[in-house]
Amino acid sequence: MVNKNVDIDELIKKARSKDQKAFNALLNTYWSDVFRFQFSKTDDEDEAEDITIKTFSKAFDKIHLYNDKYNFKTWLISISKNIFLDHIRKQRTEVISINKKESEAYKIFDESPSAEDQLIIEQNLVQLLNYIKQLKPHYQEIINLRYFNEMSYKEMASHLNEPMSNIKVKLLRAKKLLAEIITKS
Repeated sequence: MVNKNVDIDELIKKARSKDQKAFNALLNTYWSDVFRFQFSKTDDEDEAEDITIKTFSKAFDKIHLYNDKYNFKTWLISISKNIFLDHIRKQRTEVISINKKESEAYKIFDESPSAEDQLIIEQNLVQLLNYIKQLKPHYQEIINLRYFNEMSYKEMASHLNEPMSNIKVKLLRAKKLLAEIITKS
C-alpha cells in the first residue's frame, strides 16, 4: 500500500507538471472507481462515462489545487459527485404549473439544450468544422467518430485498435483543445 501511495504521489507531481503519461496513468488507475460511483448514481452507462470523463477533465485542470493531505481517490469522487449534482440540476430543472380547475401541480421538465448542445446549435456547422480542422489529425478523427459518426467508446477503440482508456483520454484532450480554439476565435 505504501508503494502505491508513493507511486500515486509521484504521478500527481508529474501531472502537475503537465506530464501526459502521468495523466493517463492516473486516469487508468482511478477510472473504474469513478465510473462505478457514477454508474451507481445514474444507472446509465453512457451518462456515467460522460460524467466520469468530465470528472477527470476537471480534476486535471485543477490538479494544482489538490491537497496532498487527502486521498486522491476521495478528491476525484468529490469532484465527480459535484459534477453529477450539477448535471442533475441542469437536467431536471422543473417548472411548476398549477392547474386552477383541479388544483394539482404538474411537473414540466425543462428540455432546453445542454451547454454542449447549445454550442452546436449556435455555431454554424461550417465554422465548427473549420475549428475541428485546426486540430491535429488524430484529434479530428476522434471528434468525428464520437460526435458525427456517433460511435460508442467501445466502437471507437475497436475501430482505432487502441485501448478504451486511450480513446477516452484522447477525446478528453480533443474536446479541451477544440474548446480553446473556439474560445480564442
